[in-house]
Amino acid sequence: MPAAPATLLVLGADGDLTGRLLLPGLGTLLASENLELELEVIGAGLGDVDAPTWRARVAAALEGVPEPRRSRVLDGTRYLRADATEPAELSRLLAECRFVPVLYFALPPSVTVRVCAVLDTLDTPDGIRLALEKPFGGDLAGARALNELLTRIVPERRIFRIDHFLGRATVLNLLGVRFANRLLDPVWNRAAIERIDIVYDETLALEGRAGYYDHAGALVDMIQSHLLVVLALVAMEPISRVDETGLRDAMAEAVRRTSVRGGDPVASSRRARYSAGSVDDRELPAYADEPGVDPAGGTETLAEVVVEVDTDRWRGVPFRLRSGKALGRARKVVRAVFRPVAPIEGLEGRPSADWLELDLSSGQVELGLTMNGGGDPFALEQTTLVAQQVPGALLPYGEVLKGILTDDPTLSVRGDIAEESWRIVEPVLAAWREGRVPLEEYPAGSDGPPDR
Repeated sequence: MPAAPATLLVLGADGDLTGRLLLPGLGTLLASENLELELEVIGAGLGDVDAPTWRARVAAALEGVPEPRRSRVLDGTRYLRADATEPAELSRLLAECRFVPVLYFALPPSVTVRVCAVLDTLDTPDGIRLALEKPFGGDLAGARALNELLTRIVPERRIFRIDHFLGRATVLNLLGVRFANRLLDPVWNRAAIERIDIVYDETLALEGRAGYYDHAGALVDMIQSHLLVVLALVAMEPISRVDETGLRDAMAEAVRRTSVRGGDPVASSRRARYSAGSVDDRELPAYADEPGVDPAGGTETLAEVVVEVDTDRWRGVPFRLRSGKALGRARKVVRAVFRPVAPIEGLEGRPSADWLELDLSSGQVELGLTMNGGGDPFALEQTTLVAQQVPGALLPYGEVLKGILTDDPTLSVRGDIAEESWRIVEPVLAAWREGRVPLEEYPAGSDGPPDR
């Protein structure tokens, strides 16, 4: 069934996110032969972008889109200079939309809130949908206030909180691995699994993002949003149907039952930032010396929090969430470590515990499995079995946009999940602000601070 015609109205279209992520994602979506959608694309922003420049940007992103679909979008696309925080200007933008408007807020969070406050005072078109980038609020109270504002404008079902991790085929592979394999279902619980690590370590440093990152830090930028969403997919109870209700209800229940391990944010968290060093032959200054950084701000570039999920399935199992920048190797994985079995007399040399690892970047799945040795059949060794996921057809933003433009919120973050994510990390943020958790350092290019 074809989707209803829509107008994608991008606020902040003159910014980096639109050109680097949003338009390329849209290109992969429109190149898909499975999508029947009449689409109008309008960019809006404060910058002066002339018609040829805007059309060239859109054209470059739609290079692989078949005709006549590509020409139809290009013929109708345009850029409008406007301040969406002004009621008259926002009304003018909405009036420009030929179809049901989908407002995509490619804006700083504070500006998004101001635009939504104006939108709350206007008569909005029927069926209008709102798409917002993270972070959703600056704390739990802010998230609640934002959700109250948004739901005064449109129903929750027409609010699309964007976490591009939910558009990654490699992250969604967690659903297939968990629920489509009888091999794993019986052991995906505390009886068989000793601990789970969810790690997103990057070799990238600040990369000119001080304006945002120095206020957010690794805990808010990565753990509060992305990694808690991944945890929800790892820890949620089985579902019979992947749709906007079944999937998001199960994810919400998982994060609702999640809290800092032992209720102790000091013992269960670490924070650190990188000092000068070298990554991939690139010399990096210390984070405190990066342009735009407040050295006295104490912003962390590596955060680690251990949480627990209070369900019969997971009670007592530690979930370690970690993300860091400027590290010596990129490691973006979910790793489940299994409990060792009882020793068997006559079989010697048990190696380290068996494990299952899903790579969130490449899609590779590895299983560390204990077997009889190749030389001595009575000496045990560990072998790694490897499977490679076929890459998804869509870029992450293409997958996310597919849901937004076809009015399917399954892969958007529901309001209660956003609030629960803030509730989980707030004790950690408070302990860090109070100086109860020391700010460690690690050289850029290293593996991070030494283990404790």
